[in-house]
Amino acid sequence: MPTFHKITIIRTSKPHSLELNQEIQWISHSLGLFGDRDKEKSCFRVFIELVKSNKEDKMLSSDELAERSNLSRGTVIHHLNRLMDAGIVLNHRNRYMLRVNNLQSLINQIHRELDDYFRDLRKIAEEIDNKI
Repeated sequence: MPTFHKITIIRTSKPHSLELNQEIQWISHSLGLFGDRDKEKSCFRVFIELVKSNKEDKMLSSDELAERSNLSRGTVIHHLNRLMDAGIVLNHRNRYMLRVNNLQSLINQIHRELDDYFRDLRKIAEEIDNKI
């Protein structure tokens, strides 16, 4: 199973309302999936379509994602590449899906991998400290 390559964790205030879109945007922003430059929330729109397609147990092509999100195929591919670089999206025969079935699994997997990575960092830091 692929691992996450680059995840940016951003600590932001939770949304005050329990509106679904705001909650998903908060999770997406907290994971660094889109930033202030994404004025049209195009990465969010691609991400939400991938979340929906996972619920349908369906992989989507970049054309299908573009149609569903009302974005150009080029914009969709740009965001898919970012999400694949982060290890969040998988590509199989030019069809795309989230690497896990739901958002909770995504967060749990990121958490496990971060724990493993920090365990390795602590071990190396201890070895360096012992050598100094």
